[in-house]
Amino acid sequence: MFEIKYFTVNPLQENTYVLINGKKECIIIDPGFYYQNEREEFLQFIRDNGLTVARLLNTHCHLDHIFANNLVAKTFGVGLEIHRKDQVVLDRSPQSGLMYNLPFEPSPMPKSYLEEGDKVVLGDDVLEVLLTPGHSPGSISFYCAAQQFVIAGDVLFRQSVGRSDFPGGNFETLARSIREKLYTLPDEVVVYPGHGPSTTIGFEKAHNPFVPEDPSTRFA
Repeated sequence: MFEIKYFTVNPLQENTYVLINGKKECIIIDPGFYYQNEREEFLQFIRDNGLTVARLLNTHCHLDHIFANNLVAKTFGVGLEIHRKDQVVLDRSPQSGLMYNLPFEPSPMPKSYLEEGDKVVLGDDVLEVLLTPGHSPGSISFYCAAQQFVIAGDVLFRQSVGRSDFPGGNFETLARSIREKLYTLPDEVVVYPGHGPSTTIGFEKAHNPFVPEDPSTRFA
């Protein structure tokens, strides 16, 4: 069973997730540590808990979710895993950092690509890869059926959704991803987003003004 730890970090208040199993192995998802104190706190957490970092995953490759990809990859000797359609976003991330006046160490290139339906296995625990584009071309979400949670990146927030006006984004694609990939999950599934507090699938189906379950009621 995964224990879920998250850190809210960097100037954009991004949620970085650490999923820990019973053998003290862990998966790092979207390491956004930017400031030195954030990096030190994260590394101290890993040390204090005797954790072995097994995998490094990105839901997508916007800069606030990859600031510490290089730190994690170099420190723990793990390779980056993303969806191939977000490679173009990763490639232009150094320029994005300069544009937003947030320079950072370039991310390593992926060691492998994740595809729709792939299983991310850590011991007895499993995450299923859901392709959920719209915020970025290769945004993916990680669904744990056994524990009824999904790490959704910047696809779905509490009563909001990710921006779709970045290069490669598209609102209709985003809405379709939410309705077809996330709203089809059980209502009790907890959504852990890339920014802000957690929510549930059932709550968002009933209360999300941007992507209601019934498209005809949008903004009603």
